[in-house]
Amino acid sequence: MPPNEQHSAAVVSPPEACTAVPARLSPEPLDPQITSIQPGGGLCMRLELAWGYVRRWYLKNFRRGYVGRMGALRRGAKNVCPFEPLDPRDVKFYRNLGGYYWELPDDPFGWRDRLPFVRVGLTELWLISGGFFAAAVVLIRVFPPLACVPAILGLCIVWFFRDPRRRVPQGEGLVVAPADGKVVEIRELEHDEYIGGPAVQIGIFLSVFNVHVNRTPVAARVIGLSYRRGRFLNAMRPESSRENEQLAVRIEQSSPPYRRMIVRQIAGLIARRIVCWVKPGDELAAGEKFGMIKLGSRTELVFPREPGMRIPVQLGEMVKAGESVLVSYNQTAGVSSV
Repeated sequence: MPPNEQHSAAVVSPPEACTAVPARLSPEPLDPQITSIQPGGGLCMRLELAWGYVRRWYLKNFRRGYVGRMGALRRGAKNVCPFEPLDPRDVKFYRNLGGYYWELPDDPFGWRDRLPFVRVGLTELWLISGGFFAAAVVLIRVFPPLACVPAILGLCIVWFFRDPRRRVPQGEGLVVAPADGKVVEIRELEHDEYIGGPAVQIGIFLSVFNVHVNRTPVAARVIGLSYRRGRFLNAMRPESSRENEQLAVRIEQSSPPYRRMIVRQIAGLIARRIVCWVKPGDELAAGEKFGMIKLGSRTELVFPREPGMRIPVQLGEMVKAGESVLVSYNQTAGVSSV
């Protein structure tokens, strides 16, 4: 089958001879281009960092007791931030670099992770949606019929940053979707260097109405990350996979046969901010959140093509991150150990 052929129906790999389990991989050094969880930067990130300087000045001068308590609870051997972190809010953008951290029970702001909205998008949520709602209030006084426009836009931003809970399906050999959206590509690859052999690539397009949180397809260890700046083409276009700004997360399944996979976060026409807060060596559960792409994008999953493999999704089908099964491996068709 030609390497670029796309499929519109479920794919089932025919049974073949068993394949040896590959050697375990060691975590790679972090890509030097990745200097924060949002390597592309952005206005909201700069505003939040600027506010952090004001907040830390206030805490040092008027909340010294609080600063002392948080300093005693701080863990880690080094500081990777461009400033002295006083509490968990300060390491938000740098937690993928290692360094100082606070245990969850010691984090007075841990409740933000339990909100039905993505914590890394709260600044955009307050600023952008708040701006729209403020405009709606002004227009109500000037020309009430027009106030519905910014009000609706504000609600759309609130909807975009939602973070619903997901039930991850249990079972051997299951690979779940890393993103919400429409399946726009199912392509066989003759060989992928990281996978180490034949592979399949599934592309998922995320519209502005989809949940934009990315989740791990299997229980895995992060081996490496690669960030590449690029264009911001419409993520529906196949060339966006090659030309757009993107971040590739290379993972290795935590249990035999230790399959290698790649989750690729790709910026889109509107979405221009990729967020990924994991680092090489991190162990992730199946369906665990590891990042997001802000405002419309594309996510790709590359996985090994093996005997007994089945792809139950079709082109045009809608899937949910951490919940929809993209791939099912027949464990009994199996992989022999070495």
